[in-house]
Amino acid sequence: MNILKNIQIPNLAWNTAADIYLPRDFDETKQYPAIVSTHPIGSCKEQTSGNVYAKALAEAGFVVAAFDASFQGASGGSPRFIEDPAIRVSDIRFVIDHLVALPYVDANRIGAIGVCGGGGYTIHAAMTDRRIKALSSITGVNFGRLMREGFSQFNPVAALDAIAAQRTTEARGAQRHVIDYLPDSVETAKAAGITDIDVLGATDYYKTDRARQPNGATSGLLSFNGAAMAWDAFAHAEVLLTQPLMVVVGDQPGGFGAYRDGLEIHGRAASKVKELVVAEGWNHYDLYDRPEPVALALAKLVPFFKANL
Repeated sequence: MNILKNIQIPNLAWNTAADIYLPRDFDETKQYPAIVSTHPIGSCKEQTSGNVYAKALAEAGFVVAAFDASFQGASGGSPRFIEDPAIRVSDIRFVIDHLVALPYVDANRIGAIGVCGGGGYTIHAAMTDRRIKALSSITGVNFGRLMREGFSQFNPVAALDAIAAQRTTEARGAQRHVIDYLPDSVETAKAAGITDIDVLGATDYYKTDRARQPNGATSGLLSFNGAAMAWDAFAHAEVLLTQPLMVVVGDQPGGFGAYRDGLEIHGRAASKVKELVVAEGWNHYDLYDRPEPVALALAKLVPFFKANL
């Protein structure tokens, strides 16, 4: 299998960095179905969206583009570490723009996957970009809901007040405040009394050699976080989400809410073809890279995309 590294895709006023994974025995004279792979919040294309799911789907015969979000990773955009749902969804559209212009991609067979927050972004993108013919949310999270709840200590108005004050301070010349969504280590988290399976799992994934990458910063610019507070990944799904949909979740729920969100969007989607895959005995971060739950997911994902693309 080949990987085309360091692809630069024109975005609004900057470039998006992407890796394009090619099928084994790739033939540039043929046309292939293609899939856009969107990474989690605070992640990068070298982590689960690329090195796990994009790689495996390419080996199954798809062209797969794993990309870095605007303002993050190797992609352009300033200031850094903005997590704006509208722009994140727009990123997916620009990657599709690139794919449909490639001679070896069948523009009528474009799919999309996303992991964690990337799953929510993928769902929202599919509702407004009909070039996406089938999609999957892998332990997907509605980031707007998470911001209004856990990430704002269930007091979103107070959080918005703090964001507004910080943005005013920065507009007057103060240094930008970049927050790390996670503790420095699992040991630090436990010492602070944190017991949530998702926070501990995220810390073990991102802050150790298990998956640590230079561009997997797990960071967000506080003064711009207000953009997510009034956003809902699932808004209008009963009307606009009609494409074939596969939702993959673990059955051990944690504080980030992927299990809850997965059941919600599976129930709300207008898709006539939709499937809920529950990886029994596994949690949110197991589905990022643990061989057994990932294999369970791929055993469903590959035939789903082959049937619907």
